[in-house]
Formats: sequence, structure tokens, C-alpha cells
Amino acid sequence: MKLITFDGGRVGRLELEEGVVIELDVPSTREYFERGGDVRETGERLAYADVKLEAPIRPKKFFHTAGNFADHHNELEAVNWSHPVHKGIVFFQNVDAIIGPDDDIVYPDHLTKEMDYELELAIIIGKSGKFFGPDEADDYIAGFTVFNDISARDIQRKEMESGVFSFSKAIDTFCPIGPWIVTRDEVPDMHELPMQLRVNGEVRQQGNTNQTRIKFPHLVAYHSPQIYSAGDIITTGTISGVAAIQDNPFDFYLKPGDQIEAEITGIGTLRNKVISWEDRYGEPAPQRVDW
Repeated sequence: MKLITFDGGRVGRLELEEGVVIELDVPSTREYFERGGDVRETGERLAYADVKLEAPIRPKKFFHTAGNFADHHNELEAVNWSHPVHKGIVFFQNVDAIIGPDDDIVYPDHLTKEMDYELELAIIIGKSGKFFGPDEADDYIAGFTVFNDISARDIQRKEMESGVFSFSKAIDTFCPIGPWIVTRDEVPDMHELPMQLRVNGEVRQQGNTNQTRIKFPHLVAYHSPQIYSAGDIITTGTISGVAAIQDNPFDFYLKPGDQIEAEITGIGTLRNKVISWEDRYGEPAPQRVDW
């Protein structure tokens, strides 16, 4: 099943081949999972072409994972970070930075000149729980969506001097997810999903979920002491090809006007455009406030 949020927070089941949205009688996809999926239809059917998709879920918690894909881990070793990015690094995303499919990513040129992309598979947690092992973890995986971890590398580089990063990935509009949630039953093998990110049609990242250093149930169990609520999100790490590791990264960093397509086969394609601060707000960016 493909769960969507659309038209001001309405929830529906998307029948993509038929081009039909079946509205569900629940105020949010998060509550859909809190109810264990025990939700009725409202009886309303809408044409998919007539609805505006929004971010598919607003989680209570959004767990980040770093360094889980082998190729990306290896290429990071060539980048001049002050600290290595080890597997097992965990940090939280700013849920207020979430945007949905076809929403604009605003380039805050007063904050960064090195805006990067990171295609990731995001796991949706289906029920509350804590302190469980990998053998139980699959029962907590309710579905998947696409996540593009927009990152300000110049800010991140400074943060890494303290061995952490957060601000660089938590700026307004830096958290695109979507276009929908694909439920677990529709994904036969979560560890065999081709991934590709394109900018203006050019392939920038390409990989597969079979390249992870640890399997997803193990990852879900690893995070569980932090306490899950239904609808929480866990990211799984990005694949190789980010701009920061290129020989000429400034030829690859995102800029206003760029069209991004983040695709995971069997999950969907998340599309977003980068726009300037002035295009969004009609005035120049404010002066940067430094620490």
C-alpha cells in the first residue's frame, strides 16, 4: 500500500495504476500507525492528478544514521574532516525542516556556499517499543519512504571539529521526504533496492541497499534504547557520489535552479527544486548570525 498525505493534511491510500486516491478517516499518517492501521475509508475517491501531495508523515522523532554504506564510508576517508564518520553515529533531525514532494529547497546563501545532497532510504516505525534485538526488529518496520539529506558542508566541517553534526542538516527545508510511504508488505527485499539521485537529469549518486555495512533490522534494534513511537523515522545512510568528495566539489554543489530527483526502485521518486532566498521571500537573505 502507498500511504499519502495530501491537500492540507488529508490521508489516503494511493492506487497508482488506477490513478485514484482513496481517502482514509484518520487525521494523520502518524495516527494511522498509532492505530495499527485500523482505519476506515471515508468513501471519497479522488483523481490522483487532482491532489497535491505533501510530506507523507510528520514523525515525533527522526533518527539519523551515518556511515552505513560501505562505498560512501570509503570515500569519506578521503575528505578532510577533523573526525572520521564511524558507523553507529546517531543524531536527530529537525522535524520542522521537513518538506514534501515538489516543495522547494531554499538556498540560504548567507549561511552556506556548499549545499550537498544525500539520497537515503528512510524506515517508518510502526509501533512503540524499546530495548529489543535484531530478531524482533522486523516487526517494528512498517514501511519506507525516500529521504534527501540536504547538508551544508562548510557548516558541517566546522561542526565536525567537535565530532558532531546537526545544524548543517537541520536548516529550514533541508529535510525532503516522500513522495509517499510504501508499506512493508510491498517490499519483498529491503536489502535489494537500487538507488539513484539525479541533478538536472545528470546521475550524481548510484548504489543499492545491498551495500550497507549493517542490515536494517540490526539498525532498528540499535536505535531502540532511544524509545520508539509509532510513525518515527530512521534514516539508513547514503550511497557514494556526494558532491563533497569530488575533486572539484563546487562543480557539484547544489545551486538555485537545480532540479533534484531522488529515486529508490520500489519506493518512489522524490523531486524537489532548489530556489534562492529572494525567490522564496522576495528580499535578500538576512545577515548571518555567528556564534
